Amino acid sequence: MLASFFRAAADSEAMKIRAHVVYEGRVQGVFFRVNAKKCADALGVSGWIRNTPEGNVEAIYEGDEEKVRQAVELCAEKQPFAKVRSKTVDYSSANGEFREFSIRY
Repeated sequence: MLASFFRAAADSEAMKIRAHVVYEGRVQGVFFRVNAKKCADALGVSGWIRNTPEGNVEAIYEGDEEKVRQAVELCAEKQPFAKVRSKTVDYSSANGEFREFSIRY
């Protein structure tokens, strides 16, 4: 019981960050957003993802720094049908505005 208390305290002290990402390449029409949501949900990351009119995919990830960085990389590298040519990432402090990860339309 005491161990779970300290683990929870350590988790709450983890640095929270926000990543604004634009993925370019073959990223629309290949289940990119659905797979990104599965990844974010599995990692416990909140935010959103959407297609852009330019043919890219834009995402906001918020959560523990390590988990957010994992989500950014996994979504670029482990998409079964997508081919990410490049990604632009801007990191900042999380502001806690999201309760879950969602797909925006």
